[in-house]
Amino acid sequence: MDRIQWVSILGSAGLLLGVLELVRSRRLQEEYSLLWLFTAAVLLLLSCWRGLLDRIAILLGIQVPSNALFLVGFGFLLLILLHFSVVHSRLSERSNRLAQEISLLKEARESSAEPENE
Repeated sequence: MDRIQWVSILGSAGLLLGVLELVRSRRLQEEYSLLWLFTAAVLLLLSCWRGLLDRIAILLGIQVPSNALFLVGFGFLLLILLHFSVVHSRLSERSNRLAQEISLLKEARESSAEPENE
């Protein structure tokens, strides 16, 4: 094994252990950890199994297999970012709706608290 493969293995294993620790300490919800765990596991698999990485590099037309590993990692990061964008959009819409409902409730409370002048 060459140095770049060792660095890839250590980096992938570190990512996997880091995500597991974040889930264990409840700083990362399981819903979001699945993508990270899958990404780390695939990167670790490709780091350890050089033959598979070589085949993927040939299929993609990439000269250096370690570049294929980084391409796969970058692809997973894009998927994670897309997932977080969807979650953020949903939460933003929900926040706006809640703010509108609170405003309507405040207006209804203030109008019912005012004495009617007849």
